[in-house]
Amino acid sequence: MHKLSKLLLLFVFILIYSGCGKESEQGQIPYKYVNFSIDPSSIEFGSLNIPGNWTYVTGGYRGIVIYHASQNNYVAFDRACTYDWDQECSQIEVESDNIIAKCPCCNSQYLLTDGSPFDGPAVRSLRQYTTHYDGNLLHVSN
Repeated sequence: MHKLSKLLLLFVFILIYSGCGKESEQGQIPYKYVNFSIDPSSIEFGSLNIPGNWTYVTGGYRGIVIYHASQNNYVAFDRACTYDWDQECSQIEVESDNIIAKCPCCNSQYLLTDGSPFDGPAVRSLRQYTTHYDGNLLHVSN
């Protein structure tokens, strides 16, 4: 009986462990290498000179949105909605107020200041990339 109890306990442990692994992988946006620099004062990205403005750039999983949060402070997020990232329509779009991004698939809304969700089914923040502004170039990477 003692051997059977140990075997049963081991089986339960394996079931619990494997179930946890699947749950933690669920909803993970695939990793894409990001490492580029842009000049916010260039003609192409000149709108980024003014705090509160944003631009889309290629890269990441579904593209990247760069937001000029405050003086010399930029943030960059993947445009993949964290709720339904695997759906083709799950590329967030910046709303006309320039501070909210919305997923056209599930209607989740995110603040561009920090990527946090505040409306809709999404509970996780947008994937954020590291930004560094050296006074001339804005470097974006992961």
